[in-house]
Amino acid sequence: MRPKSSIFKCLGLSAVVASLFTAGPSFALSNASSIPGWLSGYVGDGNGQIAPVVLERARALYLQKVAEGRVRNACYFAMDATRPNGPTAGRFYMICEAAQSFRVISAGHGGGRNLQGVVNFSNGRECAKNFGNAMDSNLTAGGAYLTNEIKTTFKGYYRASTNHDAILTRSFVQFDGIGDTANARQRAIGGHAAALVSGICMQKKPESPYANREGYVPFGKLVTYAGGRSDGCTSWSPEDAVQILSMVNDNPTTLYIYPEARDIGAVAHAVASGQSPAKNGSYWNASCLSKIGSPQFWPKEKLEPMIAQYKQDHPAPPPRPIPLCQALSN
Repeated sequence: MRPKSSIFKCLGLSAVVASLFTAGPSFALSNASSIPGWLSGYVGDGNGQIAPVVLERARALYLQKVAEGRVRNACYFAMDATRPNGPTAGRFYMICEAAQSFRVISAGHGGGRNLQGVVNFSNGRECAKNFGNAMDSNLTAGGAYLTNEIKTTFKGYYRASTNHDAILTRSFVQFDGIGDTANARQRAIGGHAAALVSGICMQKKPESPYANREGYVPFGKLVTYAGGRSDGCTSWSPEDAVQILSMVNDNPTTLYIYPEARDIGAVAHAVASGQSPAKNGSYWNASCLSKIGSPQFWPKEKLEPMIAQYKQDHPAPPPRPIPLCQALSN
């Protein structure tokens, strides 16, 4: 990575960088000319491209944290959660300017929840309509984040081939939020591979380092869901997760997720007025906007009391013991 002084010599004073991050979409769009020439070819609304406002804010956040000494990583991340989600749909960006590297991959958004009879703030698999920062909401919250520690946990065994059982361990990188996303750690928001072991039973395997006191381990079916939803975290395909986690291991960087509450409000206002969001300087991916109608942001002050009341009215049933596995035939 180039020294900080070189970066800001090319891109302007830190005060300008800070103003880019705090400015609205129209300001960011008008300053697209500050983007390096090699990177400008990736800017746009097409597949494999990044929207101008998303890139401007992501770069401003990154340069701001580099100037503060919080980040030394040569790369930074961005996500456009207004774009469609799917195994082949790209909306998570890995940008390494010193190496002139730009890569876009798929990433899952928060699925939200449907509190039956109370409120429905769930999201479909392809396009996200609902966003928010409330505890236990399972919603994506747009804004600024820093990557932090990585924790790897054992998820269970699964049958990889006729005569071979494999282990799934999943690494999770914690995000620390800034501003409206400051409760990211309390919400356990971070990034991880879109993989889990489902349909679990307990298999006798006393030789395993993961066995419980009785010598059993969880066993199930491996499920990957790169085109699916998460509980509010950012999820990637297992293959992409390996690269991302290696990039930030002991080397924090920034992640900017679009849209923020102000963006959602501006787009919702434009839709309600019968206008195109672009006419008032707002941005939303057109294909997803046509599917969701209008987006909504659920602030924690509004949603958390509703979730708490729902939990009180619908207590979780007592946990049931996990069944023992039946003998597997080869």
